[in-house]
Amino acid sequence: MKVNLVSIGNSKGVRIPASVIRECGLGSELEMRVENGVVVLAPARGVREGWGAAFEKMAAAGDDAPVVPDAIENDFDTEDWTW
Repeated sequence: MKVNLVSIGNSKGVRIPASVIRECGLGSELEMRVENGVVVLAPARGVREGWGAAFEKMAAAGDDAPVVPDAIENDFDTEDWTW
């Protein structure tokens, strides 16, 4: 399907037919990227979408140890002080 670039202020835009919007499951927000000189539009993902699966994969690989150990002590923790 060929489409035309249309002027939108100082930019250009493309009208996406309703049938394509439905078929791709597009909402009001899209992600746009360029891959090998090709513009790719995709449905916007949630902020933390896919994190659960990534954490499960890390746990299965044994790569889910805390970055900062639970018990870090310093002088502030051991000194007696009052307000």
